[in-house]
Amino acid sequence: MRKWGEKPYHSLDYMLRERFGEKVYKVTLNGGMSCPNRDGKIGTRGCIFCSAGGSGDFAADAALSITDQIEGQIAILSQKRPIHKYIAYFQAYTNTYAPVEYLEKIFTEAITHPKVVALSIGTRPDCLSPEIVELLSRLNRQKPVWVELGLQTIHETTAQYIRRGYPLSVFNDAVQRLRKEGIEVIVHTILGLPRESNEDILATMEYLNQMDIQGIKLQLLHVLRGTDLAADYEEGMFQTYERDEYLSLLIECLEHLRPDIVIHRITGDGPKDLLIAPLWASRKREVLNLLHHRMKEQQSFQGRLYKTAPDSNKQ
Repeated sequence: MRKWGEKPYHSLDYMLRERFGEKVYKVTLNGGMSCPNRDGKIGTRGCIFCSAGGSGDFAADAALSITDQIEGQIAILSQKRPIHKYIAYFQAYTNTYAPVEYLEKIFTEAITHPKVVALSIGTRPDCLSPEIVELLSRLNRQKPVWVELGLQTIHETTAQYIRRGYPLSVFNDAVQRLRKEGIEVIVHTILGLPRESNEDILATMEYLNQMDIQGIKLQLLHVLRGTDLAADYEEGMFQTYERDEYLSLLIECLEHLRPDIVIHRITGDGPKDLLIAPLWASRKREVLNLLHHRMKEQQSFQGRLYKTAPDSNKQ
């Protein structure tokens, strides 16, 4: 069995300690951008699960400068413990959906902060023009740049239901162009989307095993107040996972994933004031403890069931 510290999977915390020599914390930033799925370019209602915060419910105030956002969060985080290194994480909405000149200004301001050791940018694969990728490539020569792509699923019928707004081919192209520039790619997936079976979810994991990705987020489906997904849930169109169901699926996903892929998220945080279901998800520490206990009992670990496909190369 491979070991990544004390956890049976390749955790973000373990990777950061290995790479930077100590624990590293994220500061979540808001560049004040929108999303083509909200401003009318693709749609106006966003993805079906997306809250008003656009996945940035924990991000800083966009009215502040990037430096002030960073300094404000550092002041709060460093009250409890000495912290020397941070990741600047642009989280809210689509963080490459702006003119390249503006992106260069805010990304440079973040990456040049003396306590920032890496830049992480959450975006859509259809919002990565050649000019933006060239900018990210230049920044990546200063400090590591990670791009987080919201894929959620490989299945086109589910993608249409959740109003993702782009086909799988666009994701594949974005990954290839980013990797050509040496930029690390982290993929967001959602476990428990309506109409998807466990086999469908595992098919997404197997697909990503063949892609040249460096990290993944395994996000439990959260039903949040005010979303179109909440309306479908309240009409009884689907059910969310019970805790034990989810833990079993999560273990299956980890066992099938390539052991080198870094697990950036293992369940996710739903804002407690918005979370409708599943309510057990708000007890994140309890869920993680149960996951680790069950994996230890089952002698389970990331990659246990991973098999290299014959004659295949990562795309």
